[in-house]
Amino acid sequence: MDRFENVAVVKKANVYFDGKVTSRTVLFDNGEKKTLGIMMPGEYEFGTADKEIMEILGGSMEVLLPGNDSWVTISEGQSFKVPANSKFKLVIKEVADYCCSYIKE
Repeated sequence: MDRFENVAVVKKANVYFDGKVTSRTVLFDNGEKKTLGIMMPGEYEFGTADKEIMEILGGSMEVLLPGNDSWVTISEGQSFKVPANSKFKLVIKEVADYCCSYIKE
């Protein structure tokens, strides 16, 4: 799906790491929540309360998921899952465009 229909967008940006990571929150009628964002080159660690599915829309990133010892490269058109109540690390070498879906369980 390359576009969302009938959604609400929160106007205020989510800004992290001194503006190197930004996103906008998209809310759906069924209660679903996603963020659309951009990550500039850098190294980041994120924590999440909800399960997440990160879809890479442009660029690529190195990902270290909870419980893993090795980094994985995720590129445009690929996605990865992050368990609820966990932290994950990212290394961004080029601008990365992403969509994050939050899954309530």
